[in-house]
Amino acid sequence: MPAGPERPAGGAAGPGGAAGPGIAGRARLFGILSGTWLAQCCYAFAKFGIPDLLADQPRSVPELAERTGTDPRALQRMLRAICSAGLVSEVSPGRYQLTGLGQPLRSGVARSSRDAALMFGEEVFRSFAEIGYTLQTGKPAFEKVYGQPFYDYLADNPEAARTFAAAMGDGPVPAALATCDLTGLGTIVDVGGGNGGLLARVLRAQPRARGVLLEVATSIAQARDRLSAAGVADRVEFAEGSFFAAIPAGGDVYVLSRVLHNWDDDDAVRLLRAVRDAMPATGRLLVFEELLGAAAGPVGVAAGPVGVAAGPVAAAASVIDLLILLMLPGRDRTRAEYAALLGQAGFEVAAVRPAPLRSRQTESVIEAVPSAAGTGGQAMPEE
Repeated sequence: MPAGPERPAGGAAGPGGAAGPGIAGRARLFGILSGTWLAQCCYAFAKFGIPDLLADQPRSVPELAERTGTDPRALQRMLRAICSAGLVSEVSPGRYQLTGLGQPLRSGVARSSRDAALMFGEEVFRSFAEIGYTLQTGKPAFEKVYGQPFYDYLADNPEAARTFAAAMGDGPVPAALATCDLTGLGTIVDVGGGNGGLLARVLRAQPRARGVLLEVATSIAQARDRLSAAGVADRVEFAEGSFFAAIPAGGDVYVLSRVLHNWDDDDAVRLLRAVRDAMPATGRLLVFEELLGAAAGPVGVAAGPVGVAAGPVAAAASVIDLLILLMLPGRDRTRAEYAALLGQAGFEVAAVRPAPLRSRQTESVIEAVPSAAGTGGQAMPEE
C-alpha cells in the first residue's frame, strides 16, 4: 500500500533533463492520484444520509453508526478523512458536526449536491474505471460497463433517472440568458428543459408569457414542483416524451440548454431539424453551450473570445467535457462547428453572446433563426 507523498530534499532532474517536483509538487500529485478515494467517501457520506443527521446538531460516531446501520470503527475512519477535507469538524473526540462546505450534501436544501454525489459515486465512477476503453475506441465507457447507451439505461432504471434529473436540475440557469431580449415574449418552448429552472426564470421576468416544457416523465414530475413553487405552473404546458419523437409546434422562442453537447453530430442535426420543423418562420432558437476556442463572427455576432476562461472555471469545463466523453456520444464544440450543425438543419446564426463576466460561467448563447433557404445557414469562421 502507498505510504503517502514522498519527501525528497529537492527537485532532482529527471531522465529528460527537466527538474522533478519538490515537496509541494509531490504532495499535489499525491492529492490528484488519491482524489477518487475522498470522492467516494463523499459519495458514501451522502448515500448513508449522514449530512442530514448532522444538519441540526453534532452527533457521536456510535449514534451515527446505529442510525445508518454502519460499523462504528469503519465510520470513524471515514469521518476522519471527511474531516481532513473540511466537510465535517470534530467538536470533541468522536463527535462531529457538519461544516458549511458539507451543507450541500444534505437533501432538500437549495442547490443540493447530494444527487450529483450519488450519480458521481455510482454510474460515473464505474465508467471512469474503464477510461482505457474510451481512449482506445473513442466510445463511451458507460456503454461497456452497463451494456446500453446512457439514456436507454435511464429509461430502464427509474431511480437512476430520478437521481440524474435532480442532479442536473440543481445546476444553475445559464447566465448568458441575461443577454437575451425576450421582451414581449409569447410562448417559449424549453426542449429537454430538466426540472424547469430556466422556464421559471423567464416566466417570472415575463408575466404575460407562456411556457412549454418538453421532458421525460421523471423530470416533469420534479418540474411541476419547482414551477409551482415559482408561482408560474399555471402558465406552463407539460409535454412528456422524447424530443426525437415530437417537438411542440408554434413557439416564438425555442431553447436547447446544455442539450446538444450530449449528442453526436448526426443526432444533433436530427434534433435541430425537428426544432426547425416545429417553429414558425418568425421563431428564434437559443442554444446554450460551452464553446471551445475563440472566434470572430459575421455582422450581428459578438466578436472576440467566446467560452474562453482561465483558472478553476476553465478546469471545471474541461472536466465536464471529459465526463461527456466517458458517458455520452457527444462533445463540446467550437462556435464554427455549432454554426455548421445549425446550417445543416436550416438555421442561420444571428448572434453569439458570452455570459456576463461577473457570472464566472463560460457558457455562451447562440441565437439562430430559420434560414431563408431552409438549409445551409451561414457558418462562422474561427479566428
